[in-house]
Amino acid sequence: MTLSSSPSPHPDRPLATLCLDRAWIDQAVQTIEADFNRSADTHLLRAPLAGGVHLYFKDESTHPTGSLKHRLARSLFLYALCNGWIGPRTPIIEASSGSTAVSEAYFARLLGLRFIAVMPRSTSAEKVAQIAFHGGETHFVEASPDVYAESARLAAELSGHYMDQFTYAERATDWRGNNNIAQSIYSQMAQEPHPEPSWIVAGAGTGGTTATLGRFIRYNRAQTRLCLADPEASVFHRHVADRAVTASADPGSIIEGIGRARCEPSFNPELIDRAIAVPDAASLAGARVASRRLGRSCGGSTGTNLFACAQVIEAMAARGQTGSVVTLLCDSGERYASTLSNPDWLAASGLDTAPYEAALEAFFDTGRFSL
Repeated sequence: MTLSSSPSPHPDRPLATLCLDRAWIDQAVQTIEADFNRSADTHLLRAPLAGGVHLYFKDESTHPTGSLKHRLARSLFLYALCNGWIGPRTPIIEASSGSTAVSEAYFARLLGLRFIAVMPRSTSAEKVAQIAFHGGETHFVEASPDVYAESARLAAELSGHYMDQFTYAERATDWRGNNNIAQSIYSQMAQEPHPEPSWIVAGAGTGGTTATLGRFIRYNRAQTRLCLADPEASVFHRHVADRAVTASADPGSIIEGIGRARCEPSFNPELIDRAIAVPDAASLAGARVASRRLGRSCGGSTGTNLFACAQVIEAMAARGQTGSVVTLLCDSGERYASTLSNPDWLAASGLDTAPYEAALEAFFDTGRFSL
């Protein structure tokens, strides 16, 4: 009896080409894993906070590309490689306001691939320069909502792959472990006075980080609660309160990296125990106070997190509770030297950070928070 061979999944491509592509994918995965092995885990910093609640910052600015998005970019590349979406000549296109693009440019260069970031023209010059430093290109749109369609169009035009962080962020990371950010936090907390955090506070840009944290908490049957720190203009906190709300018509937030005008596919509101809307001025104040108190330069999204942490900790203190709260130092304030960290730019923006800064300074000194 003669056995017929199974049909090729790529009947239009020679077997030799397929084997070469598989060999390239094998090498690409190994290259990314080797980079991971060279990168030590990020530090968990305990903040100098008075009172009975301990506050920690997971310092994601120490990744090779300087932000929390390094983890996401690595996961997205591995996900796309193992799905067979990327080959040795595939241009990579991404819709990003900055930090994800910086990290994806880094990994694209590791693999010898062309990378193009589609981003709003308002993105900080420092982030644009970092994308170029890592060999990436930038393609600007005038309005933030245009990045999605333009990325898809550009990918089709160039026969490239649209990475689409907003869709794939929540599924590209192994939320059960594999040294993801949640597992790292719990491992580093193991010897602390309150090893299981009462709360973890995080922002959402794609929703991938909150999805990983929330799922890990449930998978390990932890009692930790997850708080979303969200810019006031963002839709995410509104969607948590009312699932029917999926878009925001408010003018966009100036805090890059978190908050969106539309509810992204990767955002899962069921994982959020509390959502706190944070004014832009409060986020900027939080970044300035966190920088002074931690001795680290902090970006705007870290300030958003700190302002939400202060409210969470105040609620705990008011109930006489002790425990620990963990949040993220997402990236360095050096990325915003021409905007958020520039006193002249801040004065021109009309945002008054003084009352928020005073309240947060008192929060560190007393462990209590009020405006």
